[in-house]
Amino acid sequence: MRSIIEVHTDAGWVPAAEFTPMGGGRSATFEYLIEYVFGSNPLPVSLTLPVTAERQGVGLDGEPPPCPAFLLDLVPQGRGRTYLAQELHLADGDDKDLLLAQYGAFNPIGNLRLDTAVQFYEKHRTAHPDGGHEGFALKDILARQEAFLDHIWLHAMLSAGTTGVQGAAPKFLLTQDHSGQWFADSALPDEAAAAHWLVKLPRGKHETDYAVLRNEAAYMRVAERCGLRVAGEPMFEQDMLFLPRFDRVVAGGRVQRLHQESLASLASMRGFGLRISLFELVEAFNRHVTHPAAEIAEFMKRDVLNLAMRNTDNHARNTAVQRLADGTVQLTPLFDFAPMYLDRELIVRGCKWAVNNGRELTEWDDILETLNTDEADKPEIARELREFAEVLQDLPQLMQDCGVDRDIIEHCMPAIETQHARLEAMRGYGPTP
Repeated sequence: MRSIIEVHTDAGWVPAAEFTPMGGGRSATFEYLIEYVFGSNPLPVSLTLPVTAERQGVGLDGEPPPCPAFLLDLVPQGRGRTYLAQELHLADGDDKDLLLAQYGAFNPIGNLRLDTAVQFYEKHRTAHPDGGHEGFALKDILARQEAFLDHIWLHAMLSAGTTGVQGAAPKFLLTQDHSGQWFADSALPDEAAAAHWLVKLPRGKHETDYAVLRNEAAYMRVAERCGLRVAGEPMFEQDMLFLPRFDRVVAGGRVQRLHQESLASLASMRGFGLRISLFELVEAFNRHVTHPAAEIAEFMKRDVLNLAMRNTDNHARNTAVQRLADGTVQLTPLFDFAPMYLDRELIVRGCKWAVNNGRELTEWDDILETLNTDEADKPEIARELREFAEVLQDLPQLMQDCGVDRDIIEHCMPAIETQHARLEAMRGYGPTP
């Protein structure tokens, strides 16, 4: 089945490229549409795929080509994937990734969608009408009011847009109108939208599941107080975490959809749960961001906090880049930052500062020296990391002020002290402040 990739622009949704899965698995032909290539200011669907008339097709050896890695950012995961596979009566597996995207990527994170998924969603809406509504108050959502549950779950994962959100925890997308009422994201037209939210629920019903979610809100407040890039103030109400979306901007009465792409895509990773060195991820985004030194420093400070606050879930799809309306390319605001060491599935740190022989570097001087980036940028990165040592010195009190549970603070103390000492021990690359 052929799918058209549409890009959201000031003119609305514009057909930009097409792909056709081949031979099962993760192989596909891909090419930009000629009318898009020669249109007005065409934007790439991936930062790794400049807009050209060249077709990525079957090679001389007759083997189907690997699909562009960005397509896997559009593949449903978690409960959205399970639901969609059931709707399609599919026996799920890795070979179904692209097919699930073709049916599920009607409203994904970012500024892309697939025409085949839009068509499937429209048929689904026709078959499952909800009778119309005027939105819901926050109290209705928190009380799991029956009409709200019907609104979300009658269309289930499809109407809530959840097939476009990757990850294991149940989550859905909501939009507020200008009166503050809440709707399933795809149920409210752009012209009526005032704010966009990602809502997360606990992964399970164990106390640790609630503790992780509750403290994710506090962790995000800590990150903001530490000077990292965050999207806005999270809300934790009962057992729901409301996070402002950063791939949507409402300006001048219009909704702008920002391009968003995972580091897994930029690193050409065609799979899920794969491990990769943090050095490779830096190199993957470094060639695309507008201000490399600033973005590498941001990335490294995030990892300092991951280590200090024991967020072990640092896989390559938990960090992404975005292209702002003015063309600036940068890391997105921080997301999926929580005390994941508590998770009962024993989530281990998936990405490390590992060199070619597999040895992990732990001293920040060694890491900075090994980075494949412009040497002229390293003094600025080193300065920011050394200054970050002062932040870590006050981190336990800051965590307490932001509402992190006391037992989590205590469990993090050895890691905080280790990271503070390693930052304080940094040398070279200019005078110490």
